[in-house]
Amino acid sequence: MSPPSINKVNERCNDKSENENERNNGDVIIQNSFASPLCMSGGDGDNSYSTNSLLQRRVLSKAKPVLIKNTKELMINLNFPRYIKVADLGCSSGQNTFLAMSEIINTINVLCQERNQDPPEIDCCLNDLPNNDFNTTFKFIQFFNEKNTTSKELYFVSGVPGSFYSRLFPRRSLHFVHSSYGLHWLSKVLEGLEENKMSVYIKNSSPLSTYKAYLNQFQRDFMTFLKLRAEEMVSNGCMVLTFIGRSTIDNPLHRDCCHFWTLLSKALSDLVVEGLVSASKVNSFYIPFYDPNEKEVKEMVEKEGSFEIKDLETHGYDLGHCNQDETKRSKSGKNEANYIRAVSEPLLVAHFGDAIINILFNKFAHHVSQHASCKNKTTVSIVVSLTRKKTFLMS
Repeated sequence: MSPPSINKVNERCNDKSENENERNNGDVIIQNSFASPLCMSGGDGDNSYSTNSLLQRRVLSKAKPVLIKNTKELMINLNFPRYIKVADLGCSSGQNTFLAMSEIINTINVLCQERNQDPPEIDCCLNDLPNNDFNTTFKFIQFFNEKNTTSKELYFVSGVPGSFYSRLFPRRSLHFVHSSYGLHWLSKVLEGLEENKMSVYIKNSSPLSTYKAYLNQFQRDFMTFLKLRAEEMVSNGCMVLTFIGRSTIDNPLHRDCCHFWTLLSKALSDLVVEGLVSASKVNSFYIPFYDPNEKEVKEMVEKEGSFEIKDLETHGYDLGHCNQDETKRSKSGKNEANYIRAVSEPLLVAHFGDAIINILFNKFAHHVSQHASCKNKTTVSIVVSLTRKKTFLMS
């Protein structure tokens, strides 16, 4: 649930292929330096991701049927193997990653009992950037153990630091990949968006070139992700991926008036008016994020060609701001401000410094409360499950 690292404000990687980018001296992989501001806020304090990731838990709950279904199909298709390697890519900080892993483990355990099969040993690999707060995540190991007290199989938990836009695992070693709320983050901050004034992302009045730039980067990144996972996964291996997405197809620029990045742009504009931030500083800041629709996700999977789509669903989440009195609207504003702060504060601090952060998110909370009457104030998630097509080894 955490994005890839960025260099430029911090570009993490360029658009070269893996072979051009990372290989040197045969099979030695050289990772680009991690400049690191794009990560979730660590720790377990009031502004941390661990404390402010309830929406992500709701998303995991909504995707649960797809996760269970595909876990069962994996075990059956692989004829109940004695060993399973599972990876959560973009695990972030906190307990959410263990909710997904527990669901996978418990599903395997129940299925093995039903089919009178010996349960496998399970290797649980938690991946995120090297600067991710793994310490807070691993503090929840006891929580993980308590959720799996009836599990008969052995499971082992490890951390795997690195960007999921690079190779992370040996070839044909992964059986199951899970990633929730990570792949909408891009591998790099976009350049050449000068015409998109006073906006950190796409808005209704953005030039069409802004949308095309974001779409093109998403396509390159998602293609890279699929190619790399295809190398790492066994035949009939499975992935369940969840994105922040959008439901609109006809108007690629449409982002409603209370879209979270639209509100962040408004809050930054307030600081410009008050003389706390320069307009040029805001105009040079762009969120490395893209919310695809189902069609855009499907097209890239089919174009890359290594995976078969099994499930593709879109879910909406009411953020609960509608028809509230002033007190409740204020609380909703603060809650959403905390959520956005938890996922964007390190990136904002890297560009603007930390002096404005409290003021910025007070402004953000105010703008949320002003849009409490927006009856379409929802967040959309896209859940897609993919099966690795069979590969044939050359003798």
